Amino acid sequence: MSLKKTLLSACLLGTSLLAGAHEYGRGELHIEHPWSRAMPPVAPTAAAYFVVHNKGAQADRLLGVETPVAGKAEMHEHVHADGVMKMQRVQSVEVAAGGEVRFEPMGYHVMLFNLKQQAKDGERFPLTLTFEKAGAVEVEVAVHKDAPAPAPVTEPAAHQH
Repeated sequence: MSLKKTLLSACLLGTSLLAGAHEYGRGELHIEHPWSRAMPPVAPTAAAYFVVHNKGAQADRLLGVETPVAGKAEMHEHVHADGVMKMQRVQSVEVAAGGEVRFEPMGYHVMLFNLKQQAKDGERFPLTLTFEKAGAVEVEVAVHKDAPAPAPVTEPAAHQH
């Protein structure tokens, strides 16, 4: 192989490794940019966020989450009830065929309880997402001191009048 081809292959491989470094998938499900906000060392909980895309023709359902860094991990959502925003646990979250579900602040999110220690800015920790059809998908959650920029929406927003 020529030096030019070798360098091109190395560049392409490096680029693909970097591009996929924070995206995960199994089958038709793709999980983008798992992240968590760095919290003070004494905070007893944290939250994790990500986007699940279902590129398949059948819906799937996120049934559970777990991580070795917390005593317990649960899926939650924020709801507006009786003029008050509150958080409530959900048992599962459907990801429609051809659709996506965003786990983001003030929406669906993963709550981490009984943390062994808070993760610091720049660290990562493992999180396993268990889906009804796709099975377990292991991701690495990146910890940021500030919320990262939201992932771009891949479909144009509906035009409203």
